[in-house]
Amino acid sequence: MGYYASQVKLSYEFSKAIPSDNPKLQDYQNFKQKFGDDGNLVMIGIQTPDLFQLNNFNSYTALADSLKTIEGVESVLAIPSAFNLIRVDSTERLKAVKVFENVQSQNDLDSAVNIFHRLPFYINRLYNPETKAYMMVVGVDHQVMLKKERSDLIGNIVAQAKKFESNTNIKVRLSGLPLIRTVTADRIQSEMKVFLIASILLSALILFLFFRSVGVMLLSLAVVAVGVIWTVALIPLFGYKITLLTALIPSLVVIIGIPNCIYFINKYHVAYKSCGDKKQALVEMVQKMGVVTLFCNIVAAIGFAVFALTESAILKEFGSVAGLGIMFIFIISFILLPVVLSFMKVPNEKSLKYLTNKKIEKGLNKFQQWAYEKQRTVYVVTVLVLAFAVVGLTKLKTVGYIVDDLPKGDYIYRDLKFFESNFKGVMPLEILIDAKKKNSFTGMKALRIFDKMDSLSIFIAQQEFLAKPLSLTEGLKFAKQAFYEGDSAQYLLPNSFDGAFVGPYLRPSKDGNDGVTAMTKAFLDSTRQVSRMSIAMADVGTEILPEIVTKIEKRTFEIFDTADYKITFTGTGVTFQEGSRFIINGLTESILWAFFLIALCMLYLFKSVKMLFCSLIPNVIPLILTAGVMGWAGVPLKPSTVLVFCVALGIAVDITIRFLVNYKQDLPSFSNNADLTVKTTIHNTGLSIIYTTLVLIAGFIIFCLSSFGGTFSLGWLTSLTLVVATLTNLILLPVLLLNLSKRPSATK
Repeated sequence: MGYYASQVKLSYEFSKAIPSDNPKLQDYQNFKQKFGDDGNLVMIGIQTPDLFQLNNFNSYTALADSLKTIEGVESVLAIPSAFNLIRVDSTERLKAVKVFENVQSQNDLDSAVNIFHRLPFYINRLYNPETKAYMMVVGVDHQVMLKKERSDLIGNIVAQAKKFESNTNIKVRLSGLPLIRTVTADRIQSEMKVFLIASILLSALILFLFFRSVGVMLLSLAVVAVGVIWTVALIPLFGYKITLLTALIPSLVVIIGIPNCIYFINKYHVAYKSCGDKKQALVEMVQKMGVVTLFCNIVAAIGFAVFALTESAILKEFGSVAGLGIMFIFIISFILLPVVLSFMKVPNEKSLKYLTNKKIEKGLNKFQQWAYEKQRTVYVVTVLVLAFAVVGLTKLKTVGYIVDDLPKGDYIYRDLKFFESNFKGVMPLEILIDAKKKNSFTGMKALRIFDKMDSLSIFIAQQEFLAKPLSLTEGLKFAKQAFYEGDSAQYLLPNSFDGAFVGPYLRPSKDGNDGVTAMTKAFLDSTRQVSRMSIAMADVGTEILPEIVTKIEKRTFEIFDTADYKITFTGTGVTFQEGSRFIINGLTESILWAFFLIALCMLYLFKSVKMLFCSLIPNVIPLILTAGVMGWAGVPLKPSTVLVFCVALGIAVDITIRFLVNYKQDLPSFSNNADLTVKTTIHNTGLSIIYTTLVLIAGFIIFCLSSFGGTFSLGWLTSLTLVVATLTNLILLPVLLLNLSKRPSATK
């Protein structure tokens, strides 16, 4: 298993969130077959009034040239390589000529700049004339981005950009999906390693402080380490790769595995202190804790395994690996702990001292007092907490952004906002226009379609979060301007009058050195039936994006008759929205299924509707409160935060099961007297529950050190849920048991 664990690899394909038969994913796959990947551009931006000073411009040119030499870079579009179209009457062709060819002096550069500024094609694509912002677009190999070499590729691009920054003292901004995804994935991978080590070390420290035994501490860590290795090994064994979700599993296995060890060892110590015989204490540990720990792990496993029932591949992988990993932890702890403990020395007084912790005993006495003497107060407080949570629920929003898990001060976030303020964004949105007949985009008959496309382009460019689309219409305008000898006033679509004159110049040349050929290949499929409109947009989030797409769709269908055209909206932006929707819906459905299956397990375990009622309420309240706090705190419901409820549900139910099983086991010993049994159970299980909660909180609070918002939220929200679950199980649950049990007069 260690060998297979070492073979694990990283993946960051967001499309895996969407089922393969999803129409929007199929549209995107169809788009990529025709036009290639739309998410393979890295943007390098600068803002300065001095770019066209010779030294700065030469450095900018050197940057573009150096980027072209990087392995994995397929193209570089920048001002130094901008071309102009020149009309050549002798051949009736348009010739592409570099604007900044042979620039030797400042005068040469100034002359070239004058020509460049008369080319509207590049405005708000390579530069923003109002803000003096400039953009260089680097196309990278999509296949490289799916391999480990992607980090080197992005690192080399960043290094060259920083070199330019150092040489010119001009601040460089970097963005684009390849950079965002690579940096994010690499950070998560490194963070998860740190968090895994930190959670193990912190757990080790707490275990040592509790048990005062190096041997017990090392034994617990060994159990958890084996569990982590087995679980990680499942990922390559199943043919999976580490995703943003499965990266959390090792830490979750540590956090869930440690309580197993605490409960087993605590029961062993209690039994040994009572009987003084190691063998008998071990037998009692296995008898008393075997079934309860099995059910606790089954319940926790169900909480994660239900994700395997969803349609989302990324959730299926997470569910199957996490569910099996948790059951592995039970098997390992159930076998390894008794075996190793049987060879170890008997616990000494120092190791058993924690059993009489005066502070915890004082706290448990307080809980007992509230459960017996302040029942009305407990109910009133519970109702008030629920009211607070329900109001917070009304404020809870469901929204996700591509970079919303990054802190606002992170350079990736800041640089993305730079491109959004100067160029309206870098996120790709694609519109495919299918004329339903081959060669529809050929000759004069295509002018009518281009008129419609241009009308749609003007509408889109007027929208707040969308840049002006790049399409064949812009190429035709560029060509018409060239035909009229560079007159920028002629940057218009050819009409039926001048189309007859311009038309011959738009025929692609044999060598393809005309600017028209490249534009045609990029924006028209081989059958000349389907054309694309590429739009750069802001990272508006999953809440606003559907509104934007709906608005564009409405205008599109007003312009294009669906009887004659098939219009498809696709691109990374659309698939991201669909993926987020599937993950959130899948997680939500999974929580409901998990709750239902856990309820069935509880009913089977306790065989009593009353006990089922008692067990569910203390677990529902922490989840509702957490959701309410999210609403009050402005934490949206998104893939990275919905996971909080799944984790918290499995762990909170674990506490309930242990309390109720101990209650049920001790009830006959007290002649079915609920009062005495509840009192004993609070003290017998309360100690291990509090210790376990402290370990779990310590494990999850590590996540609060993360630079990612979702991981940070997982840390503090899960910790909050655990605290509330501990209180509801040690205060509210006893109250419910006392009120729902048929009991004789209270013995307090």
